[in-house]
Amino acid sequence: MASLLTRTPGLVLVAVLALFSSNCGSSVEAVAALEPVDVVTGWFDDGIVEGQKNKLVPSVTLKLRNKSGEPLKSIQINAIFKRVGEQEMWGEYFGWAIPRKPGLAAGAETQPMVMRSALGYTGTQPRMQMLQNTEFIDAKVEIFLKQGSKVWAKLAEYPIQRQLLTK
Repeated sequence: MASLLTRTPGLVLVAVLALFSSNCGSSVEAVAALEPVDVVTGWFDDGIVEGQKNKLVPSVTLKLRNKSGEPLKSIQINAIFKRVGEQEMWGEYFGWAIPRKPGLAAGAETQPMVMRSALGYTGTQPRMQMLQNTEFIDAKVEIFLKQGSKVWAKLAEYPIQRQLLTK
C-alpha cells in the first residue's frame, strides 16, 4: 500500500479533494433550483430617528420558486446591500430562505421574504424629497444562498428602485 501511495500521490490528493468538495462545495445546486419571483425593491420608510429625522433604508421583497423536481431544505439567504459605485457592504440581511422542516416541495414557492438593511439615509426633508436629493446615492442588493455546510453562491443582483415603500 505504501508503495502505491508513494508512486501516485496525485491520485490520493485528487480523491481527498473530491471527497472534500462533495461535502463542502458551493451552493450552485440550490441557486440552479431556485428562481426569484415577485421581486420588489425600494426604500422603506423606517420611521423617525434621533433628531426628529426621517430614515429610509434599502429593501427587497421576493419569493423563491423551487423549479427542480426535488424538495429542498436547509437553505440560508444573505442580502448584501451596497451603494452604487462602492465595493464595501453598506448593510445586510441574513436568515433562512427554506428551513430544514418543512422544506420546500418541488414547484412550490416560499412566502414573501422582506430583507432590509439597518443602514440607510436620514434627513429632515420629507421622504419623497430625500429620494430626489442631488446627493442621494443609489443602492443595489446582491442575493446569496447557502445550502447546509456548502459555501455561499450568488443567486441574483437587483438595483434598489427609487420608490418609497411603507410595508
